[in-house]
Amino acid sequence: MNYRTLGNSDVEVSEVGFGAWVVGTDWWGDRTKDDSIEMIHHAIEEGITYFDTGDVYGHGESEKVIGEAIADYRDEVTLATKVGYDFYNNPQAGHGELPKEMTGEWVRSATEKSLERLGVDHVEVLQLHNANVDEVDEDVLEALDELREEGLVDAIGWALGPSIGWLAEGDMAIEEEFDSLQLVWNMFEQEVGNHFLDTIERTGSPTSLIPRVPHSSGLLNEQVTPETGHDLDDHRGFRPDAWYETGWEKLETLRFLERDGERTMGQAAIAYLLSHDAVASVTPTFHTKEDITEWAAASDVPKLSEEEMTRVSDLYEDNFGIDCDDGMDELRSSVGGDDIDAAGIDKKASAGPRNSAD
Repeated sequence: MNYRTLGNSDVEVSEVGFGAWVVGTDWWGDRTKDDSIEMIHHAIEEGITYFDTGDVYGHGESEKVIGEAIADYRDEVTLATKVGYDFYNNPQAGHGELPKEMTGEWVRSATEKSLERLGVDHVEVLQLHNANVDEVDEDVLEALDELREEGLVDAIGWALGPSIGWLAEGDMAIEEEFDSLQLVWNMFEQEVGNHFLDTIERTGSPTSLIPRVPHSSGLLNEQVTPETGHDLDDHRGFRPDAWYETGWEKLETLRFLERDGERTMGQAAIAYLLSHDAVASVTPTFHTKEDITEWAAASDVPKLSEEEMTRVSDLYEDNFGIDCDDGMDELRSSVGGDDIDAAGIDKKASAGPRNSAD
């Protein structure tokens, strides 16, 4: 495992991180607390030190599980959590999105409650969870600065979502020099990640990117195939049917990235993201210990060569040679699509309801 530093902070993260939305919730299948703790310990054994949770995951349960699991490894791990949803006063309805709270007072109060559940006196990374650009005012920024000055957090991040888009939010995080920016980014969804790379280059910001969904909802790790089908009852079910049907065709054009005995397709998907200097850590969705073993090793497989990166980019620009729409012609926007238009991206702003495909 290799390690990188977040933004201007001294916080070190493993190149492959552990997205803790899989523990303490039923979003990615049922597992017992013991199962979850076993997965976390296996991740540590494989060199993973970056654990990314959120207070809303399981209404605090994910933080409790993470806290218990890392109690004997606290000095070895980097803890990140997220705040911004009021699950204390609102019942959860399925996987729907809860009401948000994004004030300086809420950020402080929620952070203190997270620390208590985690059983720690500080976290290395505190992220604003799915905040809209107009919600992050001077009051919120001041609260983040104060928490850092008091030693309750070491680095500040912004996690974009639900789903993919939110260019105005990401640009603000980069321009305000947040230490990290979490986003959906993979070889089948390159536009948003490429846009933020351009923003980082334009501004000279030190913000590090943390991609999630690197396997494009199960396509690039081949856990969702024509044989298994795609009638899923977890977050992947939010994808349209056309996404999977075209995705299986796209996957075949990327077989050149596989290297027998050196790099699997699942590892290549992570290595592609790590081939960008601005990326600090990639957080795949682990379902099993076998996933952890394979994908943690993506830090050590050959990064994509310049030729391979160019070929992947060219394939994306040509829709992987497929004359068929994937049903994903929209991006999320809190500013009516003005950010999408300004970026010159040929997609429209989603008019549908927000969901918790996070």
